[in-house]
Amino acid sequence: MKKVLIVGNVFKDVYLRLDNRSNHFETDQNDIKWLDLSFNGSKHNYYSRVSIYGGVSISLEVLSRFGINASISGTPATFLDGQFIAKDVQTTYRYILCQDNNTSILKASEPAYSIWEAPAEAPDWIYLDSSAVISPKVAEEIINYLNLSQDTKLAYFIDNHTNQNAPHIQNLINHSALIITNTKSFADSKDCVRISKNHIEYLGRNVGWSLDNKSDLMTKFSSHLTIAASVFGALILGKEPGEALLLARENAESSKLSNTSNLSTLEKAIADDYYRVEKKSNRSTSNMEIENTAKKLMTLGKGILAADESGGSIHKKFESMNIPDDEQHRRNYRNIFFTTPELEKYVSGVILFDETARQSADDGNNFINYLKNRGVISGIKVDQGLVNFDDSDEKYTQGLDGLSNRLKEYYDMGARFAKWRAAFELTDHSPSQMAIQKNCEILAQYAKDCQEENIVPIVEPELVYDGDYTIEQNIEYTGKILDCLFNELAKQKINLAGCILKVNMVLAGKRQEKQSTPAEVGHATAQVLRQHVPHELAGVVFLSGGQSVTQATENLQAVTNNGPFPWPVTFSYARALQDPALKAWKGNDANADEARNAFKERLIANARALKKNAD
Repeated sequence: MKKVLIVGNVFKDVYLRLDNRSNHFETDQNDIKWLDLSFNGSKHNYYSRVSIYGGVSISLEVLSRFGINASISGTPATFLDGQFIAKDVQTTYRYILCQDNNTSILKASEPAYSIWEAPAEAPDWIYLDSSAVISPKVAEEIINYLNLSQDTKLAYFIDNHTNQNAPHIQNLINHSALIITNTKSFADSKDCVRISKNHIEYLGRNVGWSLDNKSDLMTKFSSHLTIAASVFGALILGKEPGEALLLARENAESSKLSNTSNLSTLEKAIADDYYRVEKKSNRSTSNMEIENTAKKLMTLGKGILAADESGGSIHKKFESMNIPDDEQHRRNYRNIFFTTPELEKYVSGVILFDETARQSADDGNNFINYLKNRGVISGIKVDQGLVNFDDSDEKYTQGLDGLSNRLKEYYDMGARFAKWRAAFELTDHSPSQMAIQKNCEILAQYAKDCQEENIVPIVEPELVYDGDYTIEQNIEYTGKILDCLFNELAKQKINLAGCILKVNMVLAGKRQEKQSTPAEVGHATAQVLRQHVPHELAGVVFLSGGQSVTQATENLQAVTNNGPFPWPVTFSYARALQDPALKAWKGNDANADEARNAFKERLIANARALKKNAD
């Protein structure tokens, strides 16, 4: 049974339905109607009165009726045998006035700060109800608890009364695994359940709802709480997004003010709608999720850090610096980058290696959760290296066997995108059409597997920089490879709006006598991309591919200066970001801050290079 600890305030809500007799109202000089409510026992002009427990008690009832083990932090209140038991519970009284479709609220004072008491047994979720009034101290205590209890997640229902700009509220938002809101002012950049006057939206699903035909005194003060708790409860029980929204609508529309419905009743009520409509829309829901993730990864002004070096690659790095190649040193090395101040200002995502995805930051949080709490999306390298084709010295990338199961595991761990690299060496006899075709078929199959598991694929066909070829040859072969790749992606019906291309810049090979200038690289790269990359693609990111630190930045600036493009363009560098930090660190953690500073300098330089004609 799922266990949820709710943080919020208990209200005693007195609902008064007012009649429409004109003699109960006065109209002032500004043509505003005022109601005479003297509360002296003689002029209570209403014809229906209902008194219920509101606020956090509604969330407790909904979650309890969903079969969830729910309790309210710091209070003895319980939901037992269909009743809210509020003995010795502090409550705030409110009058809610209803006339036609309009409501107003009268309250004596602001409710007190909500109580937080760390639970003896860790819950699966902490749910911050919209009735919660969170002090900075309580926010800090909740976040500290989340950092210690890594299996506990946070959900936050934010309404118009929440001061989103307060630093402690922002910190809670950043730590939330699920946001629910009924305010239009909440940032569009964060995925969340949105409740409006007539709609509930989540991950591309949109369900209409209405209280117009209800004779019960249900208003937004109770219906929004019912909807929010219903969506939250359904999602944590494993319901699909569309089903969760339908359950929430049914609960708000069918429940009485003082009595919501249990889960089995709601499931029966929505069965026809769900199985007729929602099952058919699973693919579109999935598409919306990966499109949203891809859009976030391509956030303007940010890049993607490639921290996914395989065992062989990182061994070479460490060996060149006489650094022991063991798990602890590899963890400490990656930890430098992930704990760099303001990382989230310059980086939207980080590509991890399998080992790194299972390691933890200094605060005990695993790296995926640590990065998520900083607003950075985690991805994972899923290819398993290069092997030769039979009877050929050309290579293909292996790793399709068991890929779907690995992707499922990575998604459950919190990864939301993946990367697969195919490498092509440009020589007198390669790459052959056979090698291009086979590698692009593999890339397309990988992309299909990713999207079926709601993971954004980054497809990386790299024309290796370490060669003796001209920029004109690079233009020709990069174009051929991209044409083949997008042809194969089309065959697999890949949603390009949920797919990212990681590709080499177009320049002469490293061993070519005549090296390309940044101006030549910028022009040629822009030319190839415009001619061979479909406009529907979510974005293009560049690999550094053995370029020097400054060369990669200068060439990125040159590409930017040849924009704008039909899709966002940014960097996804490894060595071009990491090498200065590695040289500063030298395997000695006493140098960690110096290494972070060196890394941040490269982040800033490349972020500037994403601005056209930057100095």
